[in-house]
Amino acid sequence: MNEIKSIVTYRVGEYGKVTVKLAKVLDSRGITRNRLATLTGIQYSIVDRYYKNKQIEMVDLDFLAKVCYVLDCRVEDLLEYQKPEEANGASG
Repeated sequence: MNEIKSIVTYRVGEYGKVTVKLAKVLDSRGITRNRLATLTGIQYSIVDRYYKNKQIEMVDLDFLAKVCYVLDCRVEDLLEYQKPEEANGASG
């Protein structure tokens, strides 16, 4: 059985990170950020932030729902959890 871990004593980054893969999904489908903003009604600046995976501290579930609906994809297509060793670039 898996041991339950506490993050109270961990420093940021020791528990991994979540990466937004919106750029990969849009690029693979040939859809621009501007087109996604138009189709979802989400401001371009917000789409751009997710596309660049910059300054995202909390994910907006409404944003994800709209994008998943428009792109006919799943949340797993847009977000990826990387374990600490993957997030830090270590091999093993």
